[in-house]
Amino acid sequence: MHVALRPRSGCLVLCLCLSAFTLLLQSLWVPAEIISEEPAGRSPEEQGHRGLGFRRLALRLEALSTQVQRLSRERDVPQLTRDDLSLLLQSFRKDQLGLARLMEKELKRVSMRLEQLSPLIHTGPNEKCEVPTDRAYPVCAEKVEFLRARWQSDPCYAFYGVDGTTCSILTYLSQIEDFCPPRLGRNHSALPWHQKNHSYTKKAEIRTTLSPLHAAIRNNSGPAVTFIRSRVERMSERWKQAAVRMRQSSNQTDSTQMKVLLYPGALAGSAGQRFEALVERGGPLGELVQWADLSASLTILGHNLTFSTSQQQLHRLIGAAPGHGSCPIQRPLTFDLIYTDYHGLAHLQGAMGLAFLHYQCRFRILDSFGTEPAFNLGSYARSHGYKTLWGSWGLQPLQYMTMFPHTPDNSFLGFVSEEAVKDVKDVKEEELESDSNRKNRIAVVYGKQDYMWKGKSEYVEVISEELETHATVYQPPGLTSNLPSFIRNHGLLTQEHFLRLLRGAKVFVGLGFPYEGPAPIEAIALGCVFLQPRFDPPHSSENNDFYKGKPTTRQISSQHPYAEKLIGKPHVWTVDVSNKTEVREAVRAILRTEVKPFTPREFTCEGMLERVLDYIAHQDFCSKSLPTWPPECALRVHLGPLGQSCESVCQRSSLVCEPALFHHLNTPAAFARLKIGCSSTRQEVNHLFPAYSPWGQQCGLQQDPLLFSCAGSDLSQRRLCPCRAHLPGQVALSPDCLS
Repeated sequence: MHVALRPRSGCLVLCLCLSAFTLLLQSLWVPAEIISEEPAGRSPEEQGHRGLGFRRLALRLEALSTQVQRLSRERDVPQLTRDDLSLLLQSFRKDQLGLARLMEKELKRVSMRLEQLSPLIHTGPNEKCEVPTDRAYPVCAEKVEFLRARWQSDPCYAFYGVDGTTCSILTYLSQIEDFCPPRLGRNHSALPWHQKNHSYTKKAEIRTTLSPLHAAIRNNSGPAVTFIRSRVERMSERWKQAAVRMRQSSNQTDSTQMKVLLYPGALAGSAGQRFEALVERGGPLGELVQWADLSASLTILGHNLTFSTSQQQLHRLIGAAPGHGSCPIQRPLTFDLIYTDYHGLAHLQGAMGLAFLHYQCRFRILDSFGTEPAFNLGSYARSHGYKTLWGSWGLQPLQYMTMFPHTPDNSFLGFVSEEAVKDVKDVKEEELESDSNRKNRIAVVYGKQDYMWKGKSEYVEVISEELETHATVYQPPGLTSNLPSFIRNHGLLTQEHFLRLLRGAKVFVGLGFPYEGPAPIEAIALGCVFLQPRFDPPHSSENNDFYKGKPTTRQISSQHPYAEKLIGKPHVWTVDVSNKTEVREAVRAILRTEVKPFTPREFTCEGMLERVLDYIAHQDFCSKSLPTWPPECALRVHLGPLGQSCESVCQRSSLVCEPALFHHLNTPAAFARLKIGCSSTRQEVNHLFPAYSPWGQQCGLQQDPLLFSCAGSDLSQRRLCPCRAHLPGQVALSPDCLS
């Protein structure tokens, strides 16, 4: 049956057919953004050649389509006849043979090259792929099902070529995530983010300048970074002098220059905005002190630093794939070490995908209050009641770096105690009391915000009976002060002015909060006596809101346990602040005592440089072998009494617990050497093991090395403890292992 078409209808049908055919050809092109991952050395001309034939075909068809559309628009013009359409169709027939030959040639070329194209190219909907069964890849099928349902949940999957088809998913899971075997006909090469960089050969040389650090910090801004920059500049001469002395020392360790990223995550993103707002209102500065001193230490030790407080820049630096972080990074990590904090750790995990686990051995976490092993291992924390908002990262516990040496399971990083600048200008004499007799009877209260003074008025009043009492409390504009009338408040001072004030004071008064900050150490270094509250019962996560949720079971006996226990009298007095008589007698005794400035070596520039140098040289958490630092010769084995932690056991003998030595004790032979008869020996995931239970003479060995723990005690267990000696004033280092 023949259907007669009017010219208008015929034009429309032909136009539609040509347009559809053009779109089909265009869909076969290889877009420019897909062929961007070409092998090195291929020229742009070669890269574009495969689509050239299709492009010519499509352009010719587009021209024909345009002519037909023009004829359709001109359908009402009297000159348009059936003869015009007939001539156009005859012209198309003349080109038919050439078009067919060109089409055949290009299709043959495409069929030969499909398997050679980049894995990022989407597979076609008609391609058939079956999920392989391979014992070497047991979760392949499970991962395929996951991506079938979730591949659109993160743009990074599409970035790596996943389009929902089984073939594209298998390509991704075999070449990007390594959960499935290589596809047929494709080589099994190393994952693109798994390749190892060429090892550095350049030696780290001690520097006597901080210029590289100034350059690294220059592009960062905000009150917190301004504080860090100011501290580095203020202390630059001390760092340079320490570098000169270190160069002259004969016990340097030769080390390779490291490429290091410093990323204070607390200063990035929304958390960073909140932190920045507090800096200028009397908020915590201890973490910033530590970041400044770590930056200076690494620079002096000759390492290559990158400093960033931008989450967006972090993604660029580590090569994160576009999206929400479900996929691995695009290339091998270029940094040997990344120093960050808990916030930054979350940012890294949210940007690295599977690569986070591969590279986590390179992370170092600045963690002021410490993370004990029982909180660090997620599965153990959940099943034994140690799950908190922090922790559960599964790192080596020594990767956490603390402000003070209160958690031997972690590495003590510390900071450097400042000295007062003697030529501070623009300081009003009436504020700082130049008269030497008045200075000797000055007390400065440690607490920069109103809430820290709550309930402490009577305690401070007793002190004010003997000493002129000063404060540096932030005063919001337009609000009246809630401080007692006998307090002389200077408001927030710059660090230089605050140090000048301390230099003229006799006593630095703790109110009980903030806990464990750097200010008391600096006050003691300037000749002040630190007077602080005793906590009875001790503060802990069980009875104190501040420590609640923190990954530690520590019992805090005073505002500053380090100052109380490792420095002590005459520099530190710890009192019951509710007992006015005890407070008054302590103040009078302090006034009768001449106290000289004192700084433990571990809080000097040299002390911090020694620690950081040895940590970088000896702490290798990426190695599969057992730790060899400190050496076994440093080990002092102690069997503790029932109910005591290894930390306490070692302290009783003026030693420190060394978790890196636990593996020497985790054998039946270790019990035999102590002449302990074990009727039975069991291996268990238990943060108290290795240990001995007298009931049944049972010996317990540790099954998971991540749970070797100096912390932890039980009334039914006698813990087997690895203790070691330490250098005077340098708890972190053993005399047997200092390089």
